[in-house]
Amino acid sequence: MIAALWLIAILGVVGAFDTVYYHEWKARLPAGVPETAQELRLHAARDFFYAILFATLPWVAWHGYWVIALIAVIIIEIILTLWDFVEEIAARKILGDVYAGERVTHAIMGIIYGAMAANLIPTLIQWWKSPTALLIQPAPVPEWLRWSLLAMAAGVFLSGIRDLYAAFGLPNGGWPWKRAEA
Repeated sequence: MIAALWLIAILGVVGAFDTVYYHEWKARLPAGVPETAQELRLHAARDFFYAILFATLPWVAWHGYWVIALIAVIIIEIILTLWDFVEEIAARKILGDVYAGERVTHAIMGIIYGAMAANLIPTLIQWWKSPTALLIQPAPVPEWLRWSLLAMAAGVFLSGIRDLYAAFGLPNGGWPWKRAEA
């Protein structure tokens, strides 16, 4: 569990970079609606699943049948990520394609996510053998790391809200970016 939490923290930092630099600054995805709306909806859905992972893994033990729910969160996030890879092809036509550095960043994030999931397996097996319950059980990592992951959960949740707002074309959803005219 300790290695999994460090890896998800690294993933959070790389993901924040990807969101701020590539999605917001370079691609200005919120200003690209309607062409980028589906990609933004996928990002929002992924953000909400990431928020669950960031908020609970350092604090909560998913015992018994709750392990199935946690595995479902992980698998659904993987499916959404793969769908997003395909969706980016269409959504990024207005930009020429996904930026090369962004592709590399996404690959790095996939590797880190896989390593995190693999390092979580022994804990999942241990939790599966326990009576079904969600227990407040802080993980044996530095307290600042647990709180940092909780802050990342809040950040990724807010990012998801922002992406949904923009995806639905609501007033000022592209702020601070202006829609580029074709």
